[in-house]
Amino acid sequence: MTISQSAKQPPNNASTSIENNSPNNTNTATTADKPIMELSGIIREFAAGEQTIRVLHEVNLTINQGEMVAIIGQSGSGKSTLMNILGCLDQATAGDYKIYGQSANRLDADELAELRREHFGFIFQRYHLLGDISAKDNVAVPAVYAGMNTDARINRAEELLTDLGLGEKVNNRPSQLSGGQQQRVSVARALMNGGDVILADEPTGALDSKSGEDVMAILHDLNAKGHTIIMVTHDPKLAAQAERVIELKDGYVIADYKTEHYKPTTRQPDSILGGHRKSAFASFVDRLLEAFKMSLLAMRAHKMRTLLTMLGIIIGIAAVVSIVGLGQGSQQQILSNISSLGTNTITVNDGYPRGDPRRKYNDDNLTPEDADAISSQPYVTNVSPQVNASSSVRYRSVQEDSTINGVGEYYLEVTGETLALGQGFDSQSIKLRSQDIILDDNAKNAFFADIDNPIGEVILIGSVPGRVIGVLEENDSGFGPDISTPTIYMPYTTVMSRITGSANIDSFVALLDDSISSSAAESAISDIIEGRHGKDDFELRNSDSIRQTIESTTGTMTLLISSVAVISLIVGGIGVMNIMLVSVTERTNEIGVRMAVGARQSDIMQQFLIEAVLVCILGGLLGIGLAFAIGELINNFAGDSFKVIYSSTSIIAAFICSTLIGVVFGFLPARNAAKLDPVDALSRD
Repeated sequence: MTISQSAKQPPNNASTSIENNSPNNTNTATTADKPIMELSGIIREFAAGEQTIRVLHEVNLTINQGEMVAIIGQSGSGKSTLMNILGCLDQATAGDYKIYGQSANRLDADELAELRREHFGFIFQRYHLLGDISAKDNVAVPAVYAGMNTDARINRAEELLTDLGLGEKVNNRPSQLSGGQQQRVSVARALMNGGDVILADEPTGALDSKSGEDVMAILHDLNAKGHTIIMVTHDPKLAAQAERVIELKDGYVIADYKTEHYKPTTRQPDSILGGHRKSAFASFVDRLLEAFKMSLLAMRAHKMRTLLTMLGIIIGIAAVVSIVGLGQGSQQQILSNISSLGTNTITVNDGYPRGDPRRKYNDDNLTPEDADAISSQPYVTNVSPQVNASSSVRYRSVQEDSTINGVGEYYLEVTGETLALGQGFDSQSIKLRSQDIILDDNAKNAFFADIDNPIGEVILIGSVPGRVIGVLEENDSGFGPDISTPTIYMPYTTVMSRITGSANIDSFVALLDDSISSSAAESAISDIIEGRHGKDDFELRNSDSIRQTIESTTGTMTLLISSVAVISLIVGGIGVMNIMLVSVTERTNEIGVRMAVGARQSDIMQQFLIEAVLVCILGGLLGIGLAFAIGELINNFAGDSFKVIYSSTSIIAAFICSTLIGVVFGFLPARNAAKLDPVDALSRD
């Protein structure tokens, strides 16, 4: 039987040697020949600066099912390049390579990965095991990408290792194994998915004599079971153990002959994957979990680098959440202070609106009857008329210029102020024009600094005596009357009749029902007063508009400062991208191994993308935790005067943001990893 071979004559015009040392073989083809690999005019060139180096010169070969082939030659002869093309790790520059009758030149990256996954098994000189996982998991990696059932995968990996004498080492990592044991793990991995074709690159090159003999015995046994063995070696003694030898020199095939061991066979290895495959979705989930596990292992192996990578994300997320919390706390504090003037209130002031030229001609048109008219409206809860005056106030030897406020019986309810001592005014106080007074905290300190409880004391407002019936709580909100001037409160009817002598009021405050729109109530009140007066000689002030303005202002400030904090997130994302690019560079060899055993480009991409996302998610969680710690610190030191209030929306948004950063900034490194050429990746350490 003749195995077809042709090659361009080498430059030295040496004749190509085709020999058959087996006396039992003839030059007549038999039915035992079953070509699985056919190479026609294969050329492989590599760029070297501005020049191109040709490593293989129009190689023509046919390799049949069940053969044990040794490719031999000196270093630089092109034997490893030829093996890489045969194993679909590399592609020829020119020529055609058919595998199982299908042209490899027309297959895309994932289709080539499928060939490596389903039909090839690789045994490398330097083992190329994944150092972070056990021997069993190393062996099982090809089956993960092939979609083999989990139980079947684990059982087969353990059986293979046991058959190869490593039954007690299945959970050991590569660093815990000798060179010979690591090579056995590599053999078991090559057989995991069946491995119709086993490609061994210098399988005994890094082993001692005994381990080398053991590996060769394993290869002979595999060949006897129907596996096609293609072995690259520079050792003629090792090549002599094969059934067929292909010799290369300077990229040319100079010899192709059968040895005395040649035995034609049509036996095929047992099918492994057929009955053990998962569904497409289950297989995808399995590969996702494998990528997740490898990402965690990579992060654990480089703890300090992972932490430094997270740092930008941690700071950015903590800044965003803390700033939003500070903004919320500031807003609530300001609104709480405003509530001391009354919440959801409308104040009607006498006089034309600001900017109206008639404003200086104030004819005092606002009356208590106007306040009564508004108080009868269904959307108004309470109304307090107000009259303002100033007078000299004296208690014994203490005399101060003070502000006199005439108010209604519902003043405290309308404004939200509270009493520290005593009581407020009632309807009888208003009706009988009682000379009762309430002091604010400044008035109490001015006139009764040495008296804890001034209730019942009498003071003179001008020439009008008044009896103290109440003291207000201190108002330190910054809103309301001038806090530097003592303020005396009396029934507005008393102030009108005994102090100002006027029948008009200066203003009144209407407390609205919380279920009513303040803007609608404001419009209705305006219409009523204008209808009563026949003109718009009054001015409205809506406390809700103040609240909205403050909310808008604090919200804008929070957004502005948060946008600055987001910049730190972007910077952190760039840091993640840079570190992931470094990680891809460091783990190029691992990527090559995964591609060699059948990983798709999407499998490689999702592994590095998951790692980037995990870094950002973990950084985001730590950032949120840091923000809570900062907030707790501020709340403890600030006491009741100020609180950091966390927004669940900002926390969720920050978490989503950190995840998106992982996706966006992890995509480029992941894509670069997926686009690596398998043979280039394997050649890097």
